[in-house]
Amino acid sequence: MGVMAVEDVLFPGIDVRVTAVHVTAEGIAVEATSCGRPPPCPDCGCPGRRVHSRYVRRIAERRSVGRPLVISLSVRRFFCERASCRWRTFVEQVSDLRERYRRHSVGLRRWMQAIATFLGGCPGERLCQVLQLPTRRTHLLGLLTAPAVPEMAPRVLGVDEFAFRKGWRYGTVLVDVEAARVVDVLPDRDVATFATWLREHPGAEIICRDRASAYSSAVHEAAPGAQEIADRWHLLHNLFSAVEKTCHQHRPCLRKQAEADRDTEPRRIINPLPPPTLPPTKMAVRTVDRYSDIHRLLAQEQTISEIARRLHLDRKTVRHFRDTSLDELLASSRRGRPKGVLEPFTAYLTERFTDGVTSPTDLFREIRQRGYQGSDLPVRRYVTGLKSGTVEPARGAIPSPRKITTWIMVPRGALKPREEDELLKARLACPDIARAYDLARTFHELLQHRCGHRLLEWVRQAEHDTPAPILSFAQSLCLDLDAVTAGLTLPWSSGIVESHVNRIKTIKRSMYGRASFRLLRTRILLRA
Repeated sequence: MGVMAVEDVLFPGIDVRVTAVHVTAEGIAVEATSCGRPPPCPDCGCPGRRVHSRYVRRIAERRSVGRPLVISLSVRRFFCERASCRWRTFVEQVSDLRERYRRHSVGLRRWMQAIATFLGGCPGERLCQVLQLPTRRTHLLGLLTAPAVPEMAPRVLGVDEFAFRKGWRYGTVLVDVEAARVVDVLPDRDVATFATWLREHPGAEIICRDRASAYSSAVHEAAPGAQEIADRWHLLHNLFSAVEKTCHQHRPCLRKQAEADRDTEPRRIINPLPPPTLPPTKMAVRTVDRYSDIHRLLAQEQTISEIARRLHLDRKTVRHFRDTSLDELLASSRRGRPKGVLEPFTAYLTERFTDGVTSPTDLFREIRQRGYQGSDLPVRRYVTGLKSGTVEPARGAIPSPRKITTWIMVPRGALKPREEDELLKARLACPDIARAYDLARTFHELLQHRCGHRLLEWVRQAEHDTPAPILSFAQSLCLDLDAVTAGLTLPWSSGIVESHVNRIKTIKRSMYGRASFRLLRTRILLRA
C-alpha cells in the first residue's frame, strides 16, 4: 500500500505543492505554492504567460486534528500582454482553496455560511466559539447572500401569508409546490405587490391559495389564465367553524335533553341552594358598569366607533356587550368556575350537594372512586362556592360545542362507541345539529373522494332548512365557486406551503423577531 502525499491529504484535487509543515502546540502552519496552469486575465481573457512576481497570502482553514490551521500560500502575479486591457497584471486564484479578497478558505467559508444560514448571528457566533473558529456575528451574517429568483414562475405556485408580527404586519411566501421549495418572499400581502410579482415572473398555470380575497384579486388582475385552487384544509376549517357555531347556538337544546334524562321525580333538597346572586367580585361590578355605559350610549343613537372611542374599548367588545344579555355576561364573569380535571365531576358534586352531602372531604372521596386525579383543594373551593352562591351550579353534564363538532368532523369509524352514543344523543336532541351533521359528513365525502362536480348539488341542499352558520358557509363557497370546485377535484393543495410557513415561524423566532426583512428573506431562501 503506497504512502499518500501531504498534498493529497490536505488539498485533494487542488493544484498546490506543500513545501513545509510546522506543527506546534498553538496550531499548524502549512507553506504551499500554487502549481497549476497559468490562468487567463479576468478582464480580457488573454492567457497569462509571463510571471510578474510572487507573494504570499495567509488563509485561515478549517481546524485539523483539533488545532488551528493556517496556510501560507505563495501565488503568482502575471502580466497581461494585451495592450488594450486595463489590467496590466493579475493574480492567479487557486480554485476550491481561496477567493479574491477573502482571508478564509473556500471550505471554511462554506462552513460559516451553513452556520449562519441555520443558526443566524448570535447563536452562530456561539457555535463558532465552541468550534474555535474565530469570527463575529456581523461577519457571519455578511456571508449570507440571497439566491437569484428565477425569471419564470413555477408551473404550480403556492401562496400564503405569514406574520412578521401577528395582528399587525404580514408578508407573503411563494412556493414551488411541485419542487417543495420557496421561490420568493414578499414584504407584505397587498394585492398590488403580488400582482406586480406575477407580471414580472409569468408562467404560473396553477395557483394554490387559501380563501383570502387579496390573493384572488391579484391573480385575476395579473394572471387571469391561471387556475386557482382553494386549499382543502381551509375549507374544512371554515366548515368546522360553522358547525361549531351551530352547536353553540343550540346548546340549550342539549341542556334541556340532559335535564330530561335525569330522574324525573322531585328531589328532596336537605340544604337548598341559595338563589344565584351577583358575586362580589371586581369583574362582575365592572361588567355591570360597562354594560350600563354601552347601552346608555346606544340609547343616545351613538355609533359603535364613537362608543369605542369614548370608553376606550375595542369595537368587537362593544358589539359583544350590545348583543349579549346581562345574565350571560355575568355568568361568564363568575369566579370559581372549575377548570381542568374537576370539570367532568361538577354535575355529580352538585347533585350530591343537593342531596345533603355538603362535606368536601366526603365528596372528594366519592369522586376519587369515580376517577378524579386532582387534589382536594379544587373540591373545597367548589363546595364553598356552592354554599355561598358565588359559583353557578352545574346543571347537567353535556359535551361542549367543540367536542360535538370534533365528533361530527372526524372520518367515519374513528369514534369510540361511547362517543358515537353521545353524538347520537346530540343529534336526537336538536334537529339543527342533526342537519349540520348530515351536511358536514356529505361535504367531507365530496372532499375525500374529489367529487367537485357535486358541489353545486351540496350547496342547493344547504340552502333548504339549514342552520344559519352552515348557510353562510355555503353562500361563501358560491363567491369562490371555481377555485373551490378545483380544490375538490384536482390533487394540488397548499399543504406544502403551510409547512414552509411553520418553518418561517421557527426562523423568525430564532432571531427573536428583530431581523430585518432582507436578512429574514435571505435565510428563508437559503434554507429552501
